[in-house]
Amino acid sequence: MQDTGIKGNEPTAWLGRISLYLSSIRIWESLFALPFAFIGMALASQTLHGHPWPGWWAFIWINVAMFGARTLGMSANRLVHAKEDAANPRTKDRHLPSGLLKSWEVLAMAALGLVILLAAASQLNVLALLLSPFAAAYVVFYSYAKYFTWLCNFCLGWALAIAPTAAWIGVTGQLSWEPLLISFAVAMWAGGFDLIYSCPDYDFDREYGVRSVPSRIGIAETLWLARIMHFLSVCALLALGIFMDLAWPYYIGWAVAALLLIYENGQVRPNDLSRIGAVFFRVNGYISVQLLVFTIVALVV
Repeated sequence: MQDTGIKGNEPTAWLGRISLYLSSIRIWESLFALPFAFIGMALASQTLHGHPWPGWWAFIWINVAMFGARTLGMSANRLVHAKEDAANPRTKDRHLPSGLLKSWEVLAMAALGLVILLAAASQLNVLALLLSPFAAAYVVFYSYAKYFTWLCNFCLGWALAIAPTAAWIGVTGQLSWEPLLISFAVAMWAGGFDLIYSCPDYDFDREYGVRSVPSRIGIAETLWLARIMHFLSVCALLALGIFMDLAWPYYIGWAVAALLLIYENGQVRPNDLSRIGAVFFRVNGYISVQLLVFTIVALVV
């Protein structure tokens, strides 16, 4: 067991501990889903108020809810997969297997995330509060998917896809087709890159009986499925711009996203998965952030 680094009540030690908690849920990966939540928020505000800014109240509480949901989902994921993470060479250095965190600490983080999510939803509107337990249940459920279905990668995609629809509901208090189209795009995009990211675990998954798309259909076929899903994501984003009559800057962001997805899929091959790490973190972060920027510009021009 590694030392926690906390001695007495030293503020710097506690700050270090908080940083450790945040790194355990890979807070930087919020760049994947959070920009799409902002897109849903901006489009909802544009529809409701005629401008993309929803006001500080909605903005703050939607961000708090997103933080709570991510803390709950990732903490549950780390607890559920602790045994596999310890056995897998790619994940054995994560916080639980390496002893940086204890199980009770990660469980406490999950409980705190749930409380934060529910509290934030209660500050938005009735529909947000009513649906928040279902969102909480799903972000926990998807971690168990690999134990009973090879569709677990798709389940992850839909976990991230909750973000834009939840943000839309947080602003408007109602559900309509627009956020569902955004969520479909996110599900296809995130599910596709998770398919790619899971390919290096092909041998481990087959040896340990872990259900996943690569272990079921093979690496080459999985990479083709990821391309199809990314194509569907691009189509959905294009349809969103057309149906919502978004201004021309949106289509620049759409084109850049499409080109980045083409680049991403071109960087991995069945016999060469060495570039997956760089592709997963850098390119997908670019896709979501730049699409948010161009969407906002489209709404204010």
